[in-house]
Amino acid sequence: MRINLETDPLSPKDEVEKVISKIRDLIINRQLEPGDKLPSERTLSEKFGASRSQLRLAIQKLEFYGLVKRYPKSGTFVSKIGVGALNSMMANILHLQIPDFKSLVETRLILETKAVKLAAIRRTDKQLYQIEQAHEAYIKKSINGENAVDEDLLFHLKVAEASCNSVINSLMLVITPEIITNFVTNKICDETNFSSLIQEHQDIVNAIKDNDPDQAIKSLKIHFNDLYNYCNTN
Repeated sequence: MRINLETDPLSPKDEVEKVISKIRDLIINRQLEPGDKLPSERTLSEKFGASRSQLRLAIQKLEFYGLVKRYPKSGTFVSKIGVGALNSMMANILHLQIPDFKSLVETRLILETKAVKLAAIRRTDKQLYQIEQAHEAYIKKSINGENAVDEDLLFHLKVAEASCNSVINSLMLVITPEIITNFVTNKICDETNFSSLIQEHQDIVNAIKDNDPDQAIKSLKIHFNDLYNYCNTN
């Protein structure tokens, strides 16, 4: 059974938001200043009464929005922006609504169309090899009748990496797993027709290999036919 992160009082989302709220209180009360290093995970988890996993998720979320910065071997620091701005941005994060599924799908279409175009222009030989390897892994599992959802996800994420655009890549990492999981769970797309999906992936690979952005976009749109249909009928 799927947990409703928006309404379940014991959901991980609520616990993470509690941690963010408590970090915000430390900043408002000037116990943490812009540029200050956060206390250790152990100290914060004991202070907040939260698990370390919940604390890490909260820190990851704050880092994603640029409110803290982690430095290897040095620790995590509050971003050097004003207290008022930090307070306002954290308040906005705490009030963010879970995006509806259609909005996620529309965003993915925009992002990945741009990503595949840039990948066809910018990809390195190493990135092309990684895309091809992800495609081969997808083929192998599909032909053997195994669930290839993870391999499908990896293929698309490798295409996003090859765009050489860190923002597109980061956003794809955030939204793509949820989209693919929902499509499989709700059987929105036909995963049984794996031979067609394999060929569609291959067409995308070929276009990226040939440095042909127009063909890459065309092949992606064919591959995403179910996504377009979903958006147009919901």
